[in-house]
Amino acid sequence: MNPELPVQRASQLASTGPQTQWLIEGLWADQAVGILGGEPKCCKSFLALDVAVSVASGAPCLRQFPVRRTGPVLLFPAEDSLAVVRQRLAGIAAAAQVTFESLPVEVITAPALRLDTPADRQRLWHTVQHHQPILLILDPLIRLHRVDENDATQIAALLSYLRELQRQFHLAVLLVHHARKDSHATRPGQALRGSSELHGWGDSNLYLRRKGSQLTLSTEHRAAPSQDHIPLQLVASGSDLALGLVAPHRTEGNAPPTPVERVRQALAQFHEPVPVHELRKRCGIRTATLCAALTELSQRGEVNRHTRGYQLALPFPVSRPQDPQGNGNGKHTGFVQ
Repeated sequence: MNPELPVQRASQLASTGPQTQWLIEGLWADQAVGILGGEPKCCKSFLALDVAVSVASGAPCLRQFPVRRTGPVLLFPAEDSLAVVRQRLAGIAAAAQVTFESLPVEVITAPALRLDTPADRQRLWHTVQHHQPILLILDPLIRLHRVDENDATQIAALLSYLRELQRQFHLAVLLVHHARKDSHATRPGQALRGSSELHGWGDSNLYLRRKGSQLTLSTEHRAAPSQDHIPLQLVASGSDLALGLVAPHRTEGNAPPTPVERVRQALAQFHEPVPVHELRKRCGIRTATLCAALTELSQRGEVNRHTRGYQLALPFPVSRPQDPQGNGNGKHTGFVQ
Protein backbone atom coordinates (compact mmCIF):
# COMPACT_ATOMS: atom_id res chain seq x y z
CA MET A 1 0.00 0.00 0.00
CA ASN A 2 1.29 3.46 -0.91
CA PRO A 3 1.74 5.36 2.40
CA GLU A 4 1.15 8.74 0.74
CA LEU A 5 -2.18 10.42 0.10
CA PRO A 6 -2.99 11.22 -3.57
CA VAL A 7 -2.13 14.80 -4.57
CA GLN A 8 -2.78 16.81 -7.74
CA ARG A 9 -1.62 20.29 -8.71
CA ALA A 10 -4.43 22.85 -8.42
CA SER A 11 -4.13 23.97 -12.05
CA GLN A 12 -4.65 20.37 -13.17
CA LEU A 13 -7.86 19.82 -11.23
CA ALA A 14 -11.01 19.31 -13.30
CA SER A 15 -12.38 22.66 -14.44
CA THR A 16 -15.94 21.44 -14.73
CA GLY A 17 -18.10 19.57 -12.29
CA PRO A 18 -21.68 19.15 -11.22
CA GLN A 19 -23.53 22.31 -10.30
CA THR A 20 -25.93 22.36 -7.38
CA GLN A 21 -28.46 19.60 -7.95
CA TRP A 22 -31.80 20.32 -6.36
CA LEU A 23 -34.36 18.04 -4.78
CA ILE A 24 -36.62 21.09 -4.48
CA GLU A 25 -35.22 24.08 -6.33
CA GLY A 26 -34.14 26.81 -3.95
CA LEU A 27 -35.27 24.90 -0.85
CA TRP A 28 -33.40 21.63 -0.54
CA ALA A 29 -30.40 20.22 -2.39
CA ASP A 30 -30.49 16.65 -3.68
CA GLN A 31 -29.10 14.16 -1.15
CA ALA A 32 -28.61 17.00 1.36
CA VAL A 33 -28.80 16.64 5.11
CA GLY A 34 -30.05 19.57 7.13
CA ILE A 35 -32.29 21.21 9.67
CA LEU A 36 -35.79 22.61 9.40
CA GLY A 37 -35.70 24.89 12.44
CA GLY A 38 -37.91 27.35 14.22
CA GLU A 39 -39.49 28.31 17.50
CA PRO A 40 -42.50 26.33 18.77
CA LYS A 41 -45.77 26.93 16.91
CA CYS A 42 -44.07 28.16 13.74
CA CYS A 43 -45.62 25.49 11.47
CA LYS A 44 -42.41 23.46 11.17
CA SER A 45 -44.32 20.18 10.85
CA PHE A 46 -46.63 21.67 8.20
CA LEU A 47 -43.62 22.67 6.13
CA ALA A 48 -41.96 19.26 6.59
CA LEU A 49 -45.15 17.54 5.39
CA ASP A 50 -45.42 19.96 2.45
CA VAL A 51 -41.88 18.95 1.47
CA ALA A 52 -42.90 15.28 1.77
CA VAL A 53 -45.96 15.69 -0.47
CA SER A 54 -43.97 17.64 -3.06
CA VAL A 55 -41.11 15.17 -3.32
CA ALA A 56 -43.51 12.22 -3.44
CA SER A 57 -45.78 13.79 -6.10
CA GLY A 58 -43.63 16.22 -8.08
CA ALA A 59 -46.00 19.11 -7.32
CA PRO A 60 -44.23 22.41 -6.49
CA CYS A 61 -43.51 22.81 -2.78
CA LEU A 62 -45.68 25.55 -1.26
CA ARG A 63 -47.15 25.75 -4.80
CA GLN A 64 -44.06 27.76 -5.76
CA PHE A 65 -40.76 25.81 -5.62
CA PRO A 66 -40.30 23.23 -8.43
CA VAL A 67 -39.38 19.66 -7.56
CA ARG A 68 -36.41 18.37 -9.57
CA ARG A 69 -36.42 14.76 -8.36
CA THR A 70 -39.37 12.70 -7.21
CA GLY A 71 -39.56 9.46 -5.31
CA PRO A 72 -40.65 7.72 -2.09
CA VAL A 73 -40.52 9.57 1.22
CA LEU A 74 -40.05 7.99 4.65
CA LEU A 75 -41.44 9.98 7.58
CA PHE A 76 -41.25 9.59 11.35
CA PRO A 77 -43.63 12.04 13.11
CA ALA A 78 -42.75 11.67 16.78
CA GLU A 79 -45.09 14.28 18.29
CA ASP A 80 -48.36 14.20 16.37
CA SER A 81 -50.87 11.38 16.34
CA LEU A 82 -51.10 9.30 13.18
CA ALA A 83 -54.64 10.59 12.61
CA VAL A 84 -53.40 14.20 12.70
CA VAL A 85 -50.53 13.36 10.34
CA ARG A 86 -52.95 11.74 7.89
CA GLN A 87 -55.31 14.72 8.04
CA ARG A 88 -52.51 17.20 7.43
CA LEU A 89 -51.02 15.21 4.56
CA ALA A 90 -54.45 14.90 2.94
CA GLY A 91 -55.02 18.65 3.26
CA ILE A 92 -51.65 19.48 1.71
CA ALA A 93 -52.28 17.00 -1.10
CA ALA A 94 -55.59 18.73 -1.79
CA ALA A 95 -53.86 22.13 -1.90
CA ALA A 96 -51.25 20.69 -4.26
CA GLN A 97 -54.00 19.11 -6.40
CA VAL A 98 -52.52 15.62 -6.18
CA THR A 99 -54.18 12.33 -5.29
CA PHE A 100 -53.49 11.59 -1.64
CA GLU A 101 -54.05 7.83 -1.89
CA SER A 102 -51.34 7.42 -4.53
CA LEU A 103 -48.61 9.34 -2.66
CA PRO A 104 -45.55 7.18 -1.89
CA VAL A 105 -45.18 8.63 1.62
CA GLU A 106 -44.41 5.86 4.11
CA VAL A 107 -44.99 6.72 7.79
CA ILE A 108 -43.04 4.96 10.53
CA THR A 109 -45.71 4.06 13.08
CA ALA A 110 -43.43 2.89 15.91
CA PRO A 111 -44.28 4.74 19.16
CA ALA A 112 -40.64 5.72 19.68
CA LEU A 113 -37.33 5.86 17.85
CA ARG A 114 -34.09 6.38 19.79
CA LEU A 115 -31.17 7.13 17.49
CA ASP A 116 -28.74 7.15 20.39
CA THR A 117 -29.26 3.38 20.80
CA PRO A 118 -27.64 0.76 18.54
CA ALA A 119 -30.86 -1.26 18.30
CA ASP A 120 -32.99 1.58 16.92
CA ARG A 121 -30.22 2.73 14.61
CA GLN A 122 -30.20 -0.74 13.11
CA ARG A 123 -34.00 -0.75 12.80
CA LEU A 124 -34.00 2.57 10.95
CA TRP A 125 -31.10 1.43 8.75
CA HIS A 126 -32.99 -1.71 7.69
CA THR A 127 -36.23 0.26 7.17
CA VAL A 128 -34.46 2.71 4.84
CA GLN A 129 -32.79 -0.20 3.05
CA HIS A 130 -36.17 -1.88 2.49
CA HIS A 131 -38.19 1.16 1.34
CA GLN A 132 -35.39 3.00 -0.54
CA PRO A 133 -36.72 6.54 0.02
CA ILE A 134 -35.04 9.54 -1.59
CA LEU A 135 -36.03 11.66 1.42
CA LEU A 136 -36.10 10.81 5.13
CA ILE A 137 -37.94 13.23 7.45
CA LEU A 138 -37.49 12.98 11.23
CA ASP A 139 -39.73 15.27 13.29
CA PRO A 140 -38.49 16.48 15.78
CA LEU A 141 -34.92 15.86 16.92
CA ILE A 142 -35.71 16.19 20.63
CA ARG A 143 -37.86 13.01 20.50
CA LEU A 144 -35.11 10.94 18.84
CA HIS A 145 -32.54 10.74 21.63
CA ARG A 146 -31.65 11.32 25.28
CA VAL A 147 -28.19 12.80 24.80
CA ASP A 148 -27.14 16.29 25.84
CA GLU A 149 -27.81 18.50 22.79
CA ASN A 150 -25.34 21.06 24.15
CA ASP A 151 -22.53 18.50 24.19
CA ALA A 152 -20.85 18.69 20.77
CA THR A 153 -19.34 15.21 21.11
CA GLN A 154 -22.65 13.53 21.87
CA ILE A 155 -24.71 15.35 19.25
CA ALA A 156 -21.98 14.92 16.61
CA ALA A 157 -22.17 11.15 16.99
CA LEU A 158 -25.92 11.20 16.29
CA LEU A 159 -25.51 13.51 13.29
CA SER A 160 -22.69 11.34 11.94
CA TYR A 161 -25.05 8.36 11.93
CA LEU A 162 -27.57 10.33 9.82
CA ARG A 163 -24.79 11.40 7.47
CA GLU A 164 -23.83 7.74 7.06
CA LEU A 165 -27.44 6.94 6.13
CA GLN A 166 -27.38 9.70 3.53
CA ARG A 167 -24.15 8.48 1.97
CA GLN A 168 -25.02 4.79 2.09
CA PHE A 169 -28.47 5.14 0.52
CA HIS A 170 -28.03 8.39 -1.49
CA LEU A 171 -31.02 10.07 0.11
CA ALA A 172 -31.77 13.46 1.63
CA VAL A 173 -32.35 13.81 5.37
CA LEU A 174 -34.53 16.57 6.82
CA LEU A 175 -34.37 16.91 10.59
CA VAL A 176 -36.95 19.12 12.31
CA HIS A 177 -35.50 20.96 15.29
CA HIS A 178 -36.51 23.71 17.71
CA ALA A 179 -34.96 27.14 17.97
CA ARG A 180 -34.63 29.07 21.19
CA LYS A 181 -37.53 31.33 22.10
CA ASP A 182 -37.09 35.07 21.54
CA SER A 183 -34.02 34.56 19.36
CA HIS A 184 -34.85 37.10 16.66
CA ALA A 185 -31.70 39.13 17.31
CA THR A 186 -29.43 36.31 16.12
CA ARG A 187 -28.93 34.59 12.77
CA PRO A 188 -31.50 31.80 12.32
CA GLY A 189 -28.85 29.06 12.31
CA GLN A 190 -27.29 30.46 15.48
CA ALA A 191 -30.70 30.38 17.15
CA LEU A 192 -31.02 26.60 16.99
CA ARG A 193 -31.12 24.95 20.39
CA GLY A 194 -28.07 22.95 21.42
CA SER A 195 -24.58 22.61 20.00
CA SER A 196 -23.37 24.62 17.01
CA GLU A 197 -22.70 21.20 15.42
CA LEU A 198 -26.36 21.23 14.38
CA HIS A 199 -25.97 24.41 12.36
CA GLY A 200 -22.70 23.35 10.77
CA TRP A 201 -24.00 19.89 9.85
CA GLY A 202 -26.62 21.03 7.34
CA ASP A 203 -26.11 21.16 3.57
CA SER A 204 -29.53 22.79 3.27
CA ASN A 205 -31.29 24.44 6.20
CA LEU A 206 -34.73 26.02 6.43
CA TYR A 207 -35.75 28.41 9.18
CA LEU A 208 -39.24 29.55 10.14
CA ARG A 209 -39.77 32.66 12.25
CA ARG A 210 -42.88 34.36 13.55
CA LYS A 211 -43.16 38.03 14.44
CA GLY A 212 -46.65 38.82 15.57
CA SER A 213 -48.94 37.24 13.00
CA GLN A 214 -46.31 37.23 10.25
CA LEU A 215 -44.59 33.93 9.49
CA THR A 216 -41.43 34.01 7.34
CA LEU A 217 -39.15 31.39 5.81
CA SER A 218 -35.40 31.72 5.26
CA THR A 219 -33.17 29.29 3.38
CA GLU A 220 -29.49 28.52 3.82
CA HIS A 221 -27.33 26.28 1.62
CA ARG A 222 -23.75 25.13 1.70
CA ALA A 223 -23.27 25.63 -2.06
CA ALA A 224 -26.07 27.88 -3.34
CA PRO A 225 -27.51 31.35 -2.68
CA SER A 226 -29.86 31.77 0.25
CA GLN A 227 -33.17 33.59 0.55
CA ASP A 228 -34.56 35.56 3.48
CA HIS A 229 -37.95 36.61 4.76
CA ILE A 230 -40.20 34.69 2.40
CA PRO A 231 -43.70 35.43 3.79
CA LEU A 232 -45.89 32.40 4.47
CA GLN A 233 -49.36 31.83 5.85
CA LEU A 234 -51.44 28.86 6.88
CA VAL A 235 -54.42 28.69 4.52
CA ALA A 236 -57.66 26.88 5.31
CA SER A 237 -59.87 25.32 2.64
CA GLY A 238 -62.80 23.78 4.47
CA SER A 239 -61.21 21.47 7.02
CA ASP A 240 -57.93 21.29 5.07
CA LEU A 241 -54.89 23.31 6.10
CA ALA A 242 -51.71 23.97 4.13
CA LEU A 243 -48.91 26.52 4.11
CA GLY A 244 -48.66 28.87 1.17
CA LEU A 245 -46.77 31.96 0.10
CA VAL A 246 -48.37 35.29 0.90
CA ALA A 247 -49.27 36.90 -2.40
CA PRO A 248 -47.55 40.29 -2.77
CA HIS A 249 -49.70 43.36 -3.13
CA ARG A 250 -50.33 43.83 -6.81
CA THR A 251 -51.22 47.03 -8.56
CA GLU A 252 -52.88 47.42 -11.92
CA GLY A 253 -50.41 46.49 -14.65
CA ASN A 254 -48.70 43.98 -12.33
CA ALA A 255 -51.30 41.23 -12.55
CA PRO A 256 -50.31 37.59 -12.03
CA PRO A 257 -49.53 35.69 -15.25
CA THR A 258 -52.44 33.91 -16.89
CA PRO A 259 -52.26 30.13 -17.48
CA VAL A 260 -51.40 30.82 -21.14
CA GLU A 261 -48.55 33.12 -20.10
CA ARG A 262 -47.27 30.58 -17.55
CA VAL A 263 -47.23 27.82 -20.17
CA ARG A 264 -45.47 30.05 -22.70
CA GLN A 265 -42.85 31.03 -20.10
CA ALA A 266 -42.28 27.38 -19.15
CA LEU A 267 -41.86 26.29 -22.78
CA ALA A 268 -39.41 29.13 -23.37
CA GLN A 269 -36.98 27.45 -20.96
CA PHE A 270 -36.59 24.43 -23.24
CA HIS A 271 -35.14 23.86 -26.68
CA GLU A 272 -36.91 20.53 -27.18
CA PRO A 273 -40.48 19.22 -26.82
CA VAL A 274 -41.77 19.10 -23.23
CA PRO A 275 -44.18 16.35 -22.05
CA VAL A 276 -47.49 17.41 -20.51
CA HIS A 277 -46.63 15.99 -17.08
CA GLU A 278 -43.43 18.06 -16.96
CA LEU A 279 -45.27 21.21 -18.02
CA ARG A 280 -47.86 20.61 -15.31
CA LYS A 281 -45.14 20.47 -12.66
CA ARG A 282 -43.42 23.55 -14.06
CA CYS A 283 -46.59 25.63 -14.22
CA GLY A 284 -48.28 24.31 -11.07
CA ILE A 285 -51.73 24.25 -12.71
CA ARG A 286 -54.42 21.64 -13.22
CA THR A 287 -54.18 19.30 -16.20
CA ALA A 288 -57.45 20.62 -17.65
CA THR A 289 -56.22 24.23 -17.36
CA LEU A 290 -52.90 23.26 -18.94
CA CYS A 291 -54.59 21.51 -21.88
CA ALA A 292 -56.86 24.50 -22.47
CA ALA A 293 -53.84 26.82 -22.52
CA LEU A 294 -51.97 24.53 -24.92
CA THR A 295 -54.99 24.39 -27.20
CA GLU A 296 -55.21 28.19 -27.26
CA LEU A 297 -51.49 28.54 -28.00
CA SER A 298 -51.72 25.89 -30.73
CA GLN A 299 -54.63 27.68 -32.39
CA ARG A 300 -52.58 30.87 -32.37
CA GLY A 301 -49.72 29.05 -34.03
CA GLU A 302 -47.38 29.72 -31.10
CA VAL A 303 -46.97 26.08 -30.09
CA ASN A 304 -46.33 22.88 -32.03
CA ARG A 305 -47.24 19.43 -30.80
CA HIS A 306 -44.72 16.62 -31.26
CA THR A 307 -44.74 12.97 -30.29
CA ARG A 308 -42.57 13.82 -27.25
CA GLY A 309 -44.60 16.83 -26.13
CA TYR A 310 -45.06 20.52 -26.91
CA GLN A 311 -42.58 23.12 -28.15
CA LEU A 312 -42.72 26.82 -28.96
CA ALA A 313 -43.17 27.37 -32.66
CA LEU A 314 -40.44 29.36 -34.36
CA PRO A 315 -40.12 32.01 -35.58
CA PHE A 316 -41.50 33.49 -32.35
CA PRO A 317 -40.68 36.94 -30.94
CA VAL A 318 -37.15 36.87 -29.57
CA SER A 319 -35.11 39.58 -27.94
CA ARG A 320 -32.48 41.19 -30.17
CA PRO A 321 -29.60 43.19 -28.71
CA GLN A 322 -28.99 46.65 -30.09
CA ASP A 323 -25.88 47.14 -32.21
CA PRO A 324 -23.51 49.90 -31.12
CA GLN A 325 -25.43 52.39 -33.31
CA GLY A 326 -28.73 51.34 -31.76
CA ASN A 327 -30.18 49.97 -35.02
CA GLY A 328 -31.47 46.84 -33.41
CA ASN A 329 -29.97 44.55 -36.05
CA GLY A 330 -27.80 42.45 -33.74
CA LYS A 331 -27.85 38.68 -33.69
CA HIS A 332 -30.59 36.68 -32.02
CA THR A 333 -29.97 36.05 -28.35
CA GLY A 334 -31.90 32.80 -28.58
CA PHE A 335 -34.13 33.67 -25.61
CA VAL A 336 -37.82 33.48 -26.36
CA GLN A 337 -39.84 36.17 -24.67
